[in-house]
Amino acid sequence: MQAISRLAYCNPFLPEQIACEREALGSNFSEADAVWNISPDLDAVSGGHDWPIQAEPANWTKIVECIEALVPTLREQLVRGAQPRESDLALYRDTVHHLLWRRYVNRIRDLRTGAAGQASGHEPMSFYKNFLQDWNHFFSIPNLRITLYEPQHIFAILFQLRRAFHFIFSYIIGASDSVVRLRAAVWQSIFTHDMRRYLRILHERMGDLTTLIVGPSGTGKELVARAIAYSRYIPFDPETRTFAGDYAESFHALNLSALTPTLIESELFGHCKGAFTGAVKDRAGWFEVCPPLGTVFLDEIGDVSEAIQVKLLRVLETRTFQRIGDTQERTFPGKVMAATNRDLAREIQRGRFRIDFYYRLCSDIVTTPTLHEQVRDAPDELRSLVLGIATRLLGKDAEVLTDETTTFIREHLGADYMWPGNMRELQQCVRNVMVRGTYRPLDIATPSGNERLSQDVTRGRLTVDELLQRYCSLVYAQTGSFTETARRLGIDPRTVKSKVSSDLVEEFRAQGPRDGAV
Repeated sequence: MQAISRLAYCNPFLPEQIACEREALGSNFSEADAVWNISPDLDAVSGGHDWPIQAEPANWTKIVECIEALVPTLREQLVRGAQPRESDLALYRDTVHHLLWRRYVNRIRDLRTGAAGQASGHEPMSFYKNFLQDWNHFFSIPNLRITLYEPQHIFAILFQLRRAFHFIFSYIIGASDSVVRLRAAVWQSIFTHDMRRYLRILHERMGDLTTLIVGPSGTGKELVARAIAYSRYIPFDPETRTFAGDYAESFHALNLSALTPTLIESELFGHCKGAFTGAVKDRAGWFEVCPPLGTVFLDEIGDVSEAIQVKLLRVLETRTFQRIGDTQERTFPGKVMAATNRDLAREIQRGRFRIDFYYRLCSDIVTTPTLHEQVRDAPDELRSLVLGIATRLLGKDAEVLTDETTTFIREHLGADYMWPGNMRELQQCVRNVMVRGTYRPLDIATPSGNERLSQDVTRGRLTVDELLQRYCSLVYAQTGSFTETARRLGIDPRTVKSKVSSDLVEEFRAQGPRDGAV
């Protein structure tokens, strides 16, 4: 029961999940079926939002059988007057929670509406009556206060868990170590690392935390954001048997790099009629229309001007804002998520990104891996990813396209291809092979350190300190001597030592032999 108790609250995408299963089952644990949390069945990804239909892992079935036999016996002892310790009651409570999850997970999976397969917050949950009967049977025992929670709260948690499994598996595809780590990180963004504390109090407060998703372009940052947003806690009303909102309508995304500052303000904050040219009527922005359980996703947050950063900082700090041209204070009740492919530490150093704004964004950070990292971790991963893309395109006829694409990649791009466009590029590669039988990567030569230095100086991108650091590193890469570098530049050797960057020196030296090394 201690193992089952830990199992009920652990991160299913970390090794602890399987360790708890192994401990709970002992010699009955099936090693052949141990790893279930690496990659979903393709049925999970081929239908878009449809709930995945996967075979039940063998060890799950065994654990349920064990609990189904154990819990009624324990309940009978409690009814007969057994005097358990508080720690015993806690184990009983956790085990019953796990039993309810296993009993109702498939019925929760079937909550859907419309062609998109979205569960509606307004659809009466008829089987809640059955859930409540089980709840009262196991927890309503005379003279004992066993449960700490209301049944509707646990019911809402079960629905949240089911959505989290679905969207993490549906949006984060792959079996490499880096992808599995990403799934575990997303699970923590939803439930934190302490599920018990989340269950007690944090389920109501996660909207106060901003999640920042960082990673190169094409690595699925918006998909990560959707997985987190669609998996937020939604309260359940036992009287009407409905959820308080529809997660399918809760996500509002805005690509900030595609809009002018005025349009960004209008989209986010709204405006009053006449506030600027073209404002012919009042308009509510995303911060105003977003419901309390909703999420506003700010993509390319690293590209916005300082003026916009200041206004967004106020929203994050005070949860208030004003429409353009209005003085009325309005309240933003939802959650903010943001993403960027920029190095924000460097942007802060260059004075382009406010450090106070960064510290309001970084309470929760998720990093998306590159496609090259995924393939490097697991060479067989590429075929699985191609198969997932091909399945979306062709359904059951995906195998032939998968063979064609992987063969083309092996013969023409090679195992060491860097995939600079990440998953977006792989998707286009599959489509190109499907249409034309070939794929031609975009030929973008990576500029050398010398070229980048020249470009940044010409375009006025460098601060004086950055220019001095790069120039000192360039000359030191040629001379190999702090003294000679100082002589050439006409500055103190101590200044040279403080400015030379070992990383930049290696980069400059990689471009050719040193000149006059001492």
